[in-house]
Amino acid sequence: MAKKIIIVESPAKARTITKFLDKDYTVMASMGHVRDLPSSKLGFDPENRFLPQYEISKDKRKVVAELKKQIDKETEVFLATDEDREGEAISWHLLEALGLKNSSVKRIVFHEITESAIINALENPRDVDQQLVNAQQARRILDRAVGYKLSPLLWKKN
Repeated sequence: MAKKIIIVESPAKARTITKFLDKDYTVMASMGHVRDLPSSKLGFDPENRFLPQYEISKDKRKVVAELKKQIDKETEVFLATDEDREGEAISWHLLEALGLKNSSVKRIVFHEITESAIINALENPRDVDQQLVNAQQARRILDRAVGYKLSPLLWKKN
């Protein structure tokens, strides 16, 4: 098991960051979002505060399984996705998909992939910003609502 694992979005970023760290760190890629609303139905409940119903994407099940293999109770987990609302949501989805407790995970951000930026981020972790996560969820639900409810009406008008 890895003593410390950093999860980034892309494999290229993972390879570069690995060069800056010692053997106690494993850097792995989530390949972007690991969960989404189901494609076969609306995916949220308008009658229950628009509660989303996420599932692990079929093409990400192997990635999630590989990440889970690397994490045990002793592993220090760092989520290093982008600092925008999408990146924050990816970190939150990783917390959920990997069955991690928010208090046991550190969120790190950096704006360049240099050794000093990575070390600085590791020395200054924070929590997942739930406001950014909520903003992304609201956007995703609105996108889905428009796609499922309005698009069929617009197609009928043509």
